[in-house]
Amino acid sequence: MEEMNPLSQAIVAGNLEQTQQLVRQALAEGMDTQTLINDYLTTGMAEIGQRFQDRKAFVPNLLMSARAMKGALEILKPYMTEETETRLGTIVIGTVKGDLHDIGKNLVASMFEGCGFEVINLGVNITADRFVEAVRTEQADILCLSALLTTTMNYMKTVIEAIEQAGLRDRVKIMVGGAPVNQLFADQIGADGYSDNANSAVLKAKELIAKSA
Repeated sequence: MEEMNPLSQAIVAGNLEQTQQLVRQALAEGMDTQTLINDYLTTGMAEIGQRFQDRKAFVPNLLMSARAMKGALEILKPYMTEETETRLGTIVIGTVKGDLHDIGKNLVASMFEGCGFEVINLGVNITADRFVEAVRTEQADILCLSALLTTTMNYMKTVIEAIEQAGLRDRVKIMVGGAPVNQLFADQIGADGYSDNANSAVLKAKELIAKSA
């Protein structure tokens, strides 16, 4: 692996203080926000995501990296021009009704944010109506549904049906994920995409947005 920039390394290490310090330093040296995000921060997030996929990093590592990424973005926010604010797309994400699991969902949400998406995280135990309302008001490009229980995963189908009934199905892509969910189930309920980890979720989301562009 090629030698990574210290800022990317700080993200991979999940070192919040070091990340923020290096971001401030880079800004002081006149580096532009877009370069900082695309070339260093996102590179770090992609690397930790890949390590997670390869089982060389674990959930706590990912959460630490996501926290460092968030801390970096907080510093960069005031510097972001309209141009920098061009997001890849808007994602509404939530854990379905009856399910209170949110670690995996928050991890995916953080990865999305870190990779340049606008993320509206609804939380847990979300009804179909709330999902419909959020997709409509936020003009979401992608809706991500999470479930960690076999008893709640079927509610994803209810949400997709509600999106269809609201007449929004043709303008939003729907992704599903969570321990009991697999590609077959995603196909059966009519979802556009499935992912079993945070890294592939980002890749899938980019792919879906590119297709609908």
